[in-house]
Amino acid sequence: MSRPADIERPRAILFDWDNTLVNTWPTIIECYNDTFRALGQAPWTPQEVRDRAHGSLRDHFPKLFGERAGEAETVFYDTFHRIHLERLEPLPGADLLLARAAAAGCYVAVVSNKFGENLRTEVAHLGWDRWITRAVGARDALRDKPAPDPIYLALDGTGIAPDFSVWMVGDTPADLKCAHAAGVLPVYFGSVEIMSERLREFPPRLHARDCHELAALL
Repeated sequence: MSRPADIERPRAILFDWDNTLVNTWPTIIECYNDTFRALGQAPWTPQEVRDRAHGSLRDHFPKLFGERAGEAETVFYDTFHRIHLERLEPLPGADLLLARAAAAGCYVAVVSNKFGENLRTEVAHLGWDRWITRAVGARDALRDKPAPDPIYLALDGTGIAPDFSVWMVGDTPADLKCAHAAGVLPVYFGSVEIMSERLREFPPRLHARDCHELAALL
Protein backbone atom coordinates (compact mmCIF):
# COMPACT_ATOMS: atom_id res chain seq x y z
CA MET A 1 0.00 0.00 0.00
CA SER A 2 1.27 3.48 -0.85
CA ARG A 3 0.09 7.01 -0.24
CA PRO A 4 -2.01 8.49 -3.10
CA ALA A 5 -0.15 11.09 -5.15
CA ASP A 6 -2.67 13.82 -4.31
CA ILE A 7 -2.09 13.48 -0.54
CA GLU A 8 1.10 14.98 0.84
CA ARG A 9 3.32 13.43 3.48
CA PRO A 10 2.13 14.66 6.90
CA ARG A 11 3.92 17.32 8.90
CA ALA A 12 1.94 16.17 11.92
CA ILE A 13 0.07 13.01 12.72
CA LEU A 14 -2.50 12.97 15.53
CA PHE A 15 -3.64 9.58 16.76
CA ASP A 16 -6.71 8.56 18.65
CA TRP A 17 -5.62 6.28 21.52
CA ASP A 18 -8.14 3.62 22.49
CA ASN A 19 -8.35 0.93 19.82
CA THR A 20 -6.18 2.90 17.42
CA LEU A 21 -2.80 2.45 19.12
CA VAL A 22 -3.84 0.23 22.03
CA ASN A 23 -6.51 -2.43 22.51
CA THR A 24 -8.60 -1.27 25.45
CA TRP A 25 -11.97 -2.82 24.60
CA PRO A 26 -11.82 -5.40 27.43
CA THR A 27 -11.22 -2.60 29.96
CA ILE A 28 -13.92 -0.35 28.48
CA ILE A 29 -16.47 -3.18 28.43
CA GLU A 30 -15.83 -4.09 32.07
CA CYS A 31 -15.97 -0.44 33.19
CA TYR A 32 -19.27 0.19 31.41
CA ASN A 33 -20.90 -2.95 32.69
CA ASP A 34 -19.78 -2.47 36.29
CA THR A 35 -21.33 0.99 36.01
CA PHE A 36 -24.63 -0.27 34.62
CA ARG A 37 -24.91 -2.93 37.31
CA ALA A 38 -24.09 -0.49 40.13
CA LEU A 39 -26.85 1.85 38.92
CA GLY A 40 -29.38 -0.95 38.49
CA GLN A 41 -29.38 -1.02 34.70
CA ALA A 42 -29.00 -3.95 32.35
CA PRO A 43 -25.41 -4.23 31.07
CA TRP A 44 -24.63 -3.94 27.38
CA THR A 45 -23.27 -6.81 25.36
CA PRO A 46 -19.63 -6.44 24.29
CA GLN A 47 -20.80 -5.52 20.78
CA GLU A 48 -23.18 -2.89 22.13
CA VAL A 49 -20.30 -1.31 24.06
CA ARG A 50 -18.20 -1.27 20.88
CA ASP A 51 -21.06 0.31 18.93
CA ARG A 52 -22.16 2.87 21.52
CA ALA A 53 -19.24 3.76 23.77
CA HIS A 54 -17.90 6.68 21.78
CA GLY A 55 -17.40 10.19 23.08
CA SER A 56 -16.09 11.46 26.39
CA LEU A 57 -17.82 10.55 29.65
CA ARG A 58 -18.69 14.19 30.34
CA ASP A 59 -20.68 14.25 27.08
CA HIS A 60 -21.98 10.67 27.11
CA PHE A 61 -22.89 9.87 30.70
CA PRO A 62 -25.54 12.58 31.22
CA LYS A 63 -27.41 11.05 28.27
CA LEU A 64 -27.14 7.55 29.74
CA PHE A 65 -27.61 8.23 33.45
CA GLY A 66 -29.23 11.66 33.75
CA GLU A 67 -28.80 13.19 37.22
CA ARG A 68 -26.83 10.13 38.33
CA ALA A 69 -24.07 10.82 35.80
CA GLY A 70 -21.64 11.86 38.53
CA GLU A 71 -22.27 8.69 40.50
CA ALA A 72 -21.88 6.63 37.32
CA GLU A 73 -18.55 8.30 36.54
CA THR A 74 -17.26 7.47 40.03
CA VAL A 75 -18.12 3.78 39.57
CA PHE A 76 -16.61 3.73 36.08
CA TYR A 77 -13.31 5.15 37.27
CA ASP A 78 -13.17 2.90 40.34
CA THR A 79 -13.08 -0.06 37.97
CA PHE A 80 -10.84 1.71 35.46
CA HIS A 81 -8.09 2.59 37.92
CA ARG A 82 -8.08 -0.95 39.26
CA ILE A 83 -7.47 -2.64 35.89
CA HIS A 84 -6.37 -0.25 33.13
CA LEU A 85 -2.58 -0.48 33.33
CA GLU A 86 -2.36 -4.23 33.79
CA ARG A 87 -4.63 -4.74 30.78
CA LEU A 88 -3.07 -2.11 28.52
CA GLU A 89 -2.16 -3.88 25.28
CA PRO A 90 -0.44 -2.18 22.31
CA LEU A 91 -1.93 -3.07 18.95
CA PRO A 92 0.43 -5.06 16.71
CA GLY A 93 2.96 -2.74 15.09
CA ALA A 94 1.91 0.36 17.04
CA ASP A 95 5.38 0.99 18.45
CA LEU A 96 6.95 0.61 14.99
CA LEU A 97 4.35 2.98 13.55
CA LEU A 98 5.14 5.65 16.12
CA ALA A 99 8.88 5.21 15.65
CA ARG A 100 8.50 5.51 11.88
CA ALA A 101 6.36 8.65 12.15
CA ALA A 102 8.89 10.29 14.46
CA ALA A 103 11.83 9.22 12.27
CA ALA A 104 10.08 10.75 9.25
CA GLY A 105 10.10 14.10 11.04
CA CYS A 106 6.40 14.17 11.87
CA TYR A 107 5.12 15.95 14.94
CA VAL A 108 3.37 13.10 16.77
CA ALA A 109 0.53 13.67 19.24
CA VAL A 110 -2.47 11.84 20.65
CA VAL A 111 -5.98 13.29 20.65
CA SER A 112 -8.28 11.13 22.76
CA ASN A 113 -11.55 11.21 24.67
CA LYS A 114 -9.88 9.35 27.54
CA PHE A 115 -9.51 11.61 30.60
CA GLY A 116 -6.27 13.53 30.06
CA GLU A 117 -4.35 12.44 33.15
CA ASN A 118 -5.26 8.79 32.59
CA LEU A 119 -4.21 9.05 28.95
CA ARG A 120 -0.81 10.49 29.83
CA THR A 121 -0.30 7.82 32.50
CA GLU A 122 -0.87 5.12 29.88
CA VAL A 123 1.45 6.79 27.34
CA ALA A 124 4.21 6.98 29.96
CA HIS A 125 3.54 3.42 31.17
CA LEU A 126 4.31 2.11 27.68
CA GLY A 127 7.35 4.36 27.30
CA TRP A 128 5.80 5.94 24.23
CA ASP A 129 6.42 9.49 25.41
CA ARG A 130 9.76 9.17 23.60
CA TRP A 131 7.77 9.49 20.35
CA ILE A 132 4.57 11.25 21.41
CA THR A 133 5.20 14.94 22.02
CA ARG A 134 1.78 15.80 23.41
CA ALA A 135 -1.23 13.80 24.61
CA VAL A 136 -4.52 15.70 24.70
CA GLY A 137 -7.38 13.97 26.47
CA ALA A 138 -10.91 14.63 27.66
CA ARG A 139 -11.37 17.86 29.63
CA ASP A 140 -8.01 19.25 28.52
CA ALA A 141 -9.77 21.45 25.96
CA LEU A 142 -12.97 23.43 26.35
CA ARG A 143 -14.82 20.73 24.40
CA ASP A 144 -13.96 17.10 23.65
CA LYS A 145 -14.09 15.24 20.33
CA PRO A 146 -15.96 15.44 17.99
CA ALA A 147 -15.47 19.19 18.52
CA PRO A 148 -12.23 20.41 16.90
CA ASP A 149 -10.86 21.97 20.11
CA PRO A 150 -8.56 19.04 21.06
CA ILE A 151 -6.89 19.15 17.64
CA TYR A 152 -6.29 22.87 17.98
CA LEU A 153 -4.82 22.29 21.44
CA ALA A 154 -2.57 19.49 20.18
CA LEU A 155 -1.15 21.84 17.52
CA ASP A 156 -0.96 24.92 19.74
CA GLY A 157 2.56 26.37 19.84
CA THR A 158 3.92 24.07 17.12
CA GLY A 159 3.66 26.52 14.24
CA ILE A 160 1.74 23.84 12.30
CA ALA A 161 -1.58 25.02 10.88
CA PRO A 162 -4.62 22.72 10.94
CA ASP A 163 -4.69 21.80 7.25
CA PHE A 164 -4.30 18.64 5.17
CA SER A 165 -0.63 18.33 6.13
CA VAL A 166 -2.02 17.22 9.53
CA TRP A 167 -3.50 13.71 9.68
CA MET A 168 -6.06 12.79 12.32
CA VAL A 169 -6.17 8.98 12.66
CA GLY A 170 -8.96 7.21 14.48
CA ASP A 171 -11.36 4.30 14.57
CA THR A 172 -14.70 6.05 15.20
CA PRO A 173 -16.99 8.52 13.45
CA ALA A 174 -16.18 11.01 16.25
CA ASP A 175 -12.52 11.02 15.15
CA LEU A 176 -13.43 11.74 11.54
CA LYS A 177 -16.02 14.35 12.48
CA CYS A 178 -13.37 16.05 14.62
CA ALA A 179 -10.93 16.01 11.68
CA HIS A 180 -13.50 17.50 9.31
CA ALA A 181 -14.40 20.20 11.83
CA ALA A 182 -10.74 21.17 12.30
CA GLY A 183 -9.91 21.12 8.59
CA VAL A 184 -7.27 18.37 8.84
CA LEU A 185 -6.98 15.14 6.86
CA PRO A 186 -9.32 12.43 8.22
CA VAL A 187 -7.76 8.95 8.30
CA TYR A 188 -9.92 5.98 9.23
CA PHE A 189 -8.31 3.11 11.12
CA GLY A 190 -10.14 -0.20 11.13
CA SER A 191 -12.22 -2.59 9.11
CA VAL A 192 -13.64 -1.70 5.71
CA GLU A 193 -17.00 -3.25 6.60
CA ILE A 194 -17.52 -0.96 9.59
CA MET A 195 -16.31 2.02 7.57
CA SER A 196 -18.86 1.49 4.81
CA GLU A 197 -21.77 1.41 7.25
CA ARG A 198 -20.92 4.11 9.79
CA LEU A 199 -18.72 6.76 8.23
CA ARG A 200 -20.68 8.09 5.29
CA GLU A 201 -21.42 11.48 6.86
CA PHE A 202 -17.76 12.27 7.58
CA PRO A 203 -15.81 10.23 5.03
CA PRO A 204 -12.10 9.56 5.41
CA ARG A 205 -9.51 10.62 2.85
CA LEU A 206 -7.29 7.67 3.75
CA HIS A 207 -7.94 4.26 5.25
CA ALA A 208 -5.64 1.76 6.95
CA ARG A 209 -6.77 -1.52 8.42
CA ASP A 210 -3.90 -1.80 10.89
CA CYS A 211 -0.71 -0.14 12.11
CA HIS A 212 1.40 -1.79 9.42
CA GLU A 213 -0.80 -0.41 6.62
CA LEU A 214 -0.76 3.02 8.19
CA ALA A 215 3.04 3.00 8.50
CA ALA A 216 3.27 2.22 4.79
CA LEU A 217 1.31 5.41 4.00
CA LEU A 218 3.79 7.71 5.73
